[in-house]
This record gives sequence, C-alpha cells and structure tokens, in this order.
Amino acid sequence: MAFDQAEIQALFTRDGRYLCARWGRPVAPVIFGLADESLAVFRDAIRATLADARHPLAQTDPEMGANMLTFFLRGWQELRDLPDLDGLTGQPGLAERLTGSDAEQYRLFRFDPDGTIRACIGFVNMGGRLADAHPGLLAETLAMRAMLSFARDVLPTPELAALIRAAYDPVLPGAATDPSHALRLAARLQA
Repeated sequence: MAFDQAEIQALFTRDGRYLCARWGRPVAPVIFGLADESLAVFRDAIRATLADARHPLAQTDPEMGANMLTFFLRGWQELRDLPDLDGLTGQPGLAERLTGSDAEQYRLFRFDPDGTIRACIGFVNMGGRLADAHPGLLAETLAMRAMLSFARDVLPTPELAALIRAAYDPVLPGAATDPSHALRLAARLQA
C-alpha cells in the first residue's frame, strides 16, 4: 500500500519544518573502510538505487571529486582519526557527540543554492548492532536513505522505492519546503 500525504509529510518533517530535497547533480560515490569483497555489494546497491530513480551516476563530481561519501567504522572513536573531520562535516565535536551516543549511523546533507542535494556524508558504526547486518540489506538501506532528505530513518520497501521514483519526477521541484508537496507526491503514488 502506498504512502498517504500524512505519512509522506512526516518522513520529511524535522523540528516542524518540511524539506524534501533530491539530488540535483549526478552522484559520484566513494566508500571507505570496507573489504574489497563487500565493496562490490555496496557499489551495486548504489548503482541500482540510482537507476531505479532514473538519476545519473558519475565517476567524479567536477567541484568535489566525490559527493556521496560513506565511512564504515568499527566504532565511533575511529572518527577522531579522520583528517579534518570538522572541515568535512562542518560540525565541530561530531566525533565526541557520536562516541557518547547509541547511534548506529549518522548522515548529513549539503545543499546547492537551489536547495537540491549537493553532497551526502554518511558514517556507519559496524562495531555495534550492525556488525551482524546482512550486507545486501544494509547496502540497499544506506543507498535509499541517501536519495532524499528524509527526516527519519527509513527501511527499503517497494513503497519507499516508489516514493523515491515519484520524488525524482522532473515535473516536481528538486527541493520543496511547503508541506503541500507531500500531497503532490501522494497523488503520483496513487496514480
């Protein structure tokens, strides 16, 4: 069953503010901290998710080199070893905040002036509950969560894939802050 307007609005509302943004440029992913045999699973998941949304994949971003960066860590304390983490994330003290948290992952977006996604930086703590996660399911989950500016964690389902495809409809704006945008997405899912 498709998401309705209220469910869609909740997926993109944080602190009372609605934001649904999609990528406005081709995605150039890079993954750190995985063994070669696992790397292919994650690359394939990103490739498949982008193809399903009909959004281009690139080898490099002309301004940043890579614009979808995913770091796999054995524990949050490893963040302290990343060079210029504060500069990369724009969030001083992130390593300390995450070390003291129970979070399994952390994701942040950077946006272009038109509001579309410019970059997605994700950190995944494989030292906790995710240590036994199925690589294929984890890869699909991370890829789907990076496609839109979700305000909460989502899990891969056919309904979520349909929502992502609807949000990438070129007729819709690349970024929307008016909650009525959720009605437009819901209408595309019902069609």
